[in-house]
Amino acid sequence: MTALTIYPKNKEEEKMYLQLAKVLKSKVNRQPKDAYKPEFVKKILKGQKEIREGKGVKVNIEDLWK
Repeated sequence: MTALTIYPKNKEEEKMYLQLAKVLKSKVNRQPKDAYKPEFVKKILKGQKEIREGKGVKVNIEDLWK
């Protein structure tokens, strides 16, 4: 099965797509376009906190590919 992502232009178009999915008995997974998974957000916030606490590691650019 293939998953499709549709970006409606407005609320009317969104409503139309949802009605079509209902008529076709298709499963709909609605998420805001800019939503991140909570686990990902938690990891990012943890990393930012560790950097503020001085737990980060600095890598010299010249040593990056060694």
